[in-house]
Amino acid sequence: DIDHMVPLAAAWRAGADQWDTPRRKDFANDLEHSQLIAVSAASNRSKGDQTPDLWKPPLRSYWCTYSRAWIDVKHVYQLNVTEAEKNALGEMLDTCEH
Repeated sequence: DIDHMVPLAAAWRAGADQWDTPRRKDFANDLEHSQLIAVSAASNRSKGDQTPDLWKPPLRSYWCTYSRAWIDVKHVYQLNVTEAEKNALGEMLDTCEH
């Protein structure tokens, strides 16, 4: 499956509802900013439209990469981040080698 790093519904709740149609299309089809990734069907279905406070990749070794990509997409598109999401991302970033 091809997964949106930041799911479309999650982006909508984080500010994409204010975008015009071209901006939404750019986001949905973005190959430049780690927004579209190949994943297993099971992983894609378990994640659904959840944010990192509700779903984390099953492989803890992938948390660093995942959180960095999530943050990049949220930053590039200037999407809101909830406090719970921020805390979960911090936990995942703590797995990165310094």
